[in-house]
Amino acid sequence: MEILHRDNLEQGGFADIREYYLVEDPRILGNDIEETSWRGIGNFVYLADAKYNPKGNSRLHRHKEVDVMTFVLEGRVVHEGSLKNGQDLSALQVQVQRAGGEGFSHNEINPDDTENRVLQLWVLPENQGELSGYKLYQPEWGKLTRVYGGEKGQNETFDSHTLVDVAMMNERQSLTIQGEFMAYLTLGKGTANEQEISEGDLIRGEGLCFSAEQKSQLVLVQLNE
Repeated sequence: MEILHRDNLEQGGFADIREYYLVEDPRILGNDIEETSWRGIGNFVYLADAKYNPKGNSRLHRHKEVDVMTFVLEGRVVHEGSLKNGQDLSALQVQVQRAGGEGFSHNEINPDDTENRVLQLWVLPENQGELSGYKLYQPEWGKLTRVYGGEKGQNETFDSHTLVDVAMMNERQSLTIQGEFMAYLTLGKGTANEQEISEGDLIRGEGLCFSAEQKSQLVLVQLNE
């Protein structure tokens, strides 16, 4: 198992956002990527851990043919854009937008006088020209919640062979998976395959056994072949 420590990376950003780029893929970003960042697995192409300045925002911008997941880790977000304009997001909620062939525009805003923290993750769709769409999830402590991926014909998530789950783990709770994975510990600390990891650690390997030492949130990416 390999570990990439967020706090060892240089910080970048744009608009009112300061962020660390942990996953960047040439398929969507070309050669304009950090040498220290990792490539994703499957159609997973981007992961950034960001903080918005007080009253800051990302500025209105457009996406096309990419699925964008926004995990609110601390504070709040007000969502503006062509999909679900005006949606309020609170800590630990997950917003998923499918751009498809139509595309969408959005601006994510920190409405408060203190910093917030947001994780953004991108996955390329498997089929071009999909309709745009919006989904919102509220993961619960003690449970594993799928927020992306799965078979066509179901409506709980946007379909994909790249799966994204959120594990909201209580102290001493454990999780075991098989196969290739990437996972990001957004909150807490624990032991992954007998190695200590903490908030801000991205891990990858074959097979994972994670045990939480305290309340922890693990964002997990796997492939459903």
